[in-house]
Order: sequence, then C-alpha cells, then structure tokens
Amino acid sequence: MTPANSAEQALDEALALVSRTPEGGGTGGAGGAGGGHRASGWQRARDTAARAGSGVRPRTHRVPLADALGEVLATPLDALTDLPSFDTSAMDGWAVAGPGPWSVRAGGGVLAGSERPEPLTDGEAVRIATGARIPADATAVIRSEHCRETGTQLFADRPVLTGQDIRPRGQECRSGDLLLPAGSLVTPAVLGLAAAAGYDELTTRPRPRVEILVLGDELLTAGRPHEGLVRDALSPMLGPWIDRLGAEVIGTRRLGDDPAGAAALLEAVTTSTADVLVTTGGTASGPVDHVHPVLREAGAELLVDGVAVRPGHPMLLARTGSRVADENDENTVRHVVGLPGNPLAAVSGLLTLAEPLLRALAGRRRRPRYTAPVQGDVPGHPYDTRLVPVLLSDEHAVPLRYHGPAMLRGVAAADALAVVPPKGARSGQELEILDLPWASGGCFT
Repeated sequence: MTPANSAEQALDEALALVSRTPEGGGTGGAGGAGGGHRASGWQRARDTAARAGSGVRPRTHRVPLADALGEVLATPLDALTDLPSFDTSAMDGWAVAGPGPWSVRAGGGVLAGSERPEPLTDGEAVRIATGARIPADATAVIRSEHCRETGTQLFADRPVLTGQDIRPRGQECRSGDLLLPAGSLVTPAVLGLAAAAGYDELTTRPRPRVEILVLGDELLTAGRPHEGLVRDALSPMLGPWIDRLGAEVIGTRRLGDDPAGAAALLEAVTTSTADVLVTTGGTASGPVDHVHPVLREAGAELLVDGVAVRPGHPMLLARTGSRVADENDENTVRHVVGLPGNPLAAVSGLLTLAEPLLRALAGRRRRPRYTAPVQGDVPGHPYDTRLVPVLLSDEHAVPLRYHGPAMLRGVAAADALAVVPPKGARSGQELEILDLPWASGGCFT
C-alpha cells in the first residue's frame, strides 16, 4: 500500500470511528447514542431541498430577449406568425415556372429582403437568393450547381421536382402553435426561435437572488497563510459557482465569529432581500458556531439539520418567513443553506442542498440522473454516503486523490463527484455521477 493510500485508509477509519450510528441501519446516518440530532439521508436531503424550492410561489417579470438568457419561461412560447411567413428559397439558384428549358428573365434577380417580385410566366426563370421571397406561380428552385445558362436559356442538369428547394409558408409552424412550454430554459437557441417568431420580450422567472455570508475570524483575504490564519478559499469560489447554477449573487460578506458577527448574521437572516442566504462555517456546535442559535432566534424552521454524507455532514437547510403572500402580493419566504467551513465539505453542501433548491426556485427541471462504472475500488464510510471527485473518461469514472474535507486539489481537477454508497464500491460498480457545473455546461449567464 502506498503512503498516499495508507493515509486515505487511515482517514476512512477515523471517519468510521466518529460516525454517528444510524437508527435502524440502512444508508442514512442518524442521531447516535449520545442523543445527537438525526441526520437526513443524502438523497432525502436533496429531495427536501428540491421540494422546498418548488413550494415557493414563483415571481415573474417581462424582459427584453437578451435579459432572458438563462432564465425559465413563465408562460408558453406561442408562434406569433407563420414560420416562414412567406414562401422562401432554400438555396441560391433559379426560380422557375413549369417545365424547362426556361427563358431567363432580363434584369436583376430576386434578393432576400427585397419587395414582392413579379410573378413568373410559364417557362420563365429568374435568379434567386437564399431566403428570398418566391415569385408567384414559381414551381421549383434549381440550385446554381444543378443547371447551366446558355444565352437567354436555362437548362437543368437533372430532373426538377415540383416544390424542390422551396420552404413553404408555415413549414416550421403556424401562427398560434405551441413552440415551447412554460418551464423551458431560455438558451441561445430559444432566443433565436423567439426572435424568429416575432418576440421582443419574454415573460420569465427571474433568477433566485443569493447572498453569501462567509463566517470566521481565521480567514485572510490576501497573501499567504501564516500564524494560524488561512486564506479565504470560499469567497472566490462560491459566487461564480452559484452563478453557474443559474442564480444571481447580490453580495458576498465576511462576518466574524464575535457577537457583532452573530448580530450581523441575525440581521441578514431576518432582513436580507435575497431569496437564499448561503453561509459558510458555524454549522456545528462549537463555542463560536452561531448559525443554529441565530436560526432559533429568528424563528426559522430547520428542514435539514445534518446530512449523512462525507464530507459535509454538518450542512443544513432552513426556512424563514411566511409562505402566505404579504399585502404587496410578495412571498416573504427566505431559505438559508448552511455550508460547512471546510472547502470540499462546502462543495458537498452546494451539490446536496444548494443546487436542487436553486434549480427549483428558478423553475428549472432537476438534472437527469445517470451512472458510470468506477475504475478501481473506492473505500466507503460505514453508514454515510461519500462524494468523491472523479475524472470522466470514455469508459469510467476515475477517482482522484486529495479529497479530504479541507482539500480543493481533487475537485479542481475533477469533472464530477461520484456518489459512493456506505461501505464503498467495487471496481466496475455503477455509481451515480454529479456533474460539476463547468464540466456539464452550466447555465447560460
């Protein structure tokens, strides 16, 4: 066994020693003999986060096309006109009427965007550009490479079929047809379709607003770690990550572990204009872990209080406010996602709680679940799910080293995290894969 593998095995054994024995066994952790709270199973925690987001009354707004990118349609996209709205040429070539050979019309041809052309008479041909309006009584378009012009006559080099290379009016859709249902993500292709159909604005669900609160007195914002202080790795990471999940980050603040920091956290929990507060650190029960006491003081409802997953088991999800609209017909619901302070544990919390919550708040469908065979045996925790950074090859998910709770080296090189069940996985076993947002394309923002 190599030193690196030995260290990883020692880590797994240590995790097993400190594990909370699950009530009733199974795959979820729970309150142990010491009377701790029961942790949610990993999949149950994700489902709870998705249901929490789906239960919030959606906001909508009407925005110009460019501002709708990355949002979700709040209403169906119906065709405002026939597409195409007139018969058009699918190719550069000649519009012809009747059988050939044809007499070439003198003068210029028909160009895209030009006025309605004169009708063709039987046996007549006129040059035409791709996208140009088809002259009345034309029976076909002949591509330039499939015909020859001799004097004032046009000859086809192959049989000409009636209607060939003509896009008839309404070929793609008729006015009033459903183009896309409500709930569709507005991608660049959707913007193009909406523009082609005559839209200048779209009614969409705005991105959820997120405020990030980084807790801790030991964090440096510049320079090298020294004298017990460490660099703040979460502030540079969380904003872009959450943005890629389709949310709008309205601010990132750092709060201390002192009473002033706790007071600022309480103020944010009770007054922030964000839909979701994402906190880092302070979710355990140490002497300066303020998140639980602040949530209690704010009257928050804990939806998830610990998850049977490694790393990241102290994560939490809470809800404040009322799901009944206020006098301005606005929801007052606010969610708090409490991430652990260790960087990879925070990533685990993002994928477990923040992503399904934010996708649901934005009206986006959950990502399709898929699996891949793992290359090599992967040690597991006795009771809890493990999330392990992996590289995806054509055939396998390849586990990466440096996957301790405080490490980012593994996930920085990864395409995804593999979901390892309790007690581990054997080489070749199919594991669920969680794509990282930059590897899977993320959101168009």
